[in-house]
Amino acid sequence: MESHELPQMDPRVLKATSVRAEDPAAQSPEPQALKITAASSNPKMFTLPWEKPLATWPEDLLVNLPRGISRHVVRFVHVGDEVYAMKEITRNVAEREYELLRRLQKLELPTVQPIAVVTGRHNAQGEPLEAILVTKHLKFSLPYRALFARNLRPDTAERLIDALAVLMVRLHLAGFYWGDVSLSNVLFLRDADAFSAFLVDAETGDLQVNLTEGQREYDVDLARTNIIGELMDLSSGALLPSNVDEIEIGNRLVDRYHSLWSALTDTDKFSPDEMWKIEKRVNKLNELGFDVDELEMKTAEDGKRVLVRPRVVDAGYANRKLLRLTGLDVQENQARRLLNDLDAYRASTWRDGEDLEIVATDWMREVFEPTVRMIPREYRSQIEPAQFFHEVLDHRWFLAEKAGHDVSMTEAVKSYVENVLPQYKLDSKDVDALNAEADSGVIDDEYTYNDPDDDGYNPDDDPDAAVWSH
Repeated sequence: MESHELPQMDPRVLKATSVRAEDPAAQSPEPQALKITAASSNPKMFTLPWEKPLATWPEDLLVNLPRGISRHVVRFVHVGDEVYAMKEITRNVAEREYELLRRLQKLELPTVQPIAVVTGRHNAQGEPLEAILVTKHLKFSLPYRALFARNLRPDTAERLIDALAVLMVRLHLAGFYWGDVSLSNVLFLRDADAFSAFLVDAETGDLQVNLTEGQREYDVDLARTNIIGELMDLSSGALLPSNVDEIEIGNRLVDRYHSLWSALTDTDKFSPDEMWKIEKRVNKLNELGFDVDELEMKTAEDGKRVLVRPRVVDAGYANRKLLRLTGLDVQENQARRLLNDLDAYRASTWRDGEDLEIVATDWMREVFEPTVRMIPREYRSQIEPAQFFHEVLDHRWFLAEKAGHDVSMTEAVKSYVENVLPQYKLDSKDVDALNAEADSGVIDDEYTYNDPDDDGYNPDDDPDAAVWSH
């Protein structure tokens, strides 16, 4: 879209893209030469084998990370020191999704980072190949199926749903209509005892000034339907705990979404002598992780009440406070836990009267950094330092309760590394199984049809196959 078509939209999104997506219905010629439109320069991008279908790229370029189920060919690729996710799709869809992701990033919403869109690809015979959308791999993140492949807590499904509800509310507040909400279109990061969800697939999305209630409810209803189906699929594969009710989890998303939307957008009514409740409302929003930029206040028609509605600008209240104090950029619940430990350190060292910035510097040097340096090398790509610190604190409390006395951080770390941390590791066999399952959902990879074990079946010759195309 041109910027003049979005007069009321957040001005940050108007300068968020260098690509103008074509109308998907319009027929326009493919570029005759390779074209890479990138948000940032990485010279290694030009050395990749763009003339080959993505499904046939050499193994030495690929990174064996678990992939989510997708309709398209997706691969993780080494590009210099970075790991990028490559998705092979049509040019119009690739350009449109790249544009949307750029705009959402400008709004500081939790999405994967768009890197480039590659068009004008041709094979050695000069035949056109589909475009590729390039995004940066979200470090430490996992698709939901990979999370259930591990020995996780029984309430994992509920925690994932809570994270998805928060993501949906944040996107809807920004005017993003998703159109295809499901667990498969999200990546999850551990966030203390919860999860954070990140949008990974924006193919069907649309960024608007404001969403109607009907658009929001459509997303919510579709999310519920898809989630129930995805959880039932997990259950059939014996990956879901037997006591999990898939329909109840789907209903939980609806309830959680509406509860959070109400907390963020409802107008409260106060009498003039109840203005202290305004601070209570703001504190509640801060506890939910949202910053309040300003309050809209007006007198009710009867003149006896004041109507107050907060203007919520973004999530990340604790995150920004910790970032200002320590330079650590972590998830919201992780930040809350680290701030609590910082407060405990401040009290235990009798430094309540000192500037918090000075105390935070000492806490980093004496507590946080020595702890996270003890993460074994082979696990440094498996768990975030802030998550490691949080879980060590939990493990330390568990050990102290069992022993009946305090336990040192060093002792707690050693016990955690030996007894808990191995649960984080997915071996290559697990990853291969997950990726084989993910690839089974691909519908546009014609190059997989040239399989030496092909039985010769052609769906075009099967009169019953047409039933499945509708």
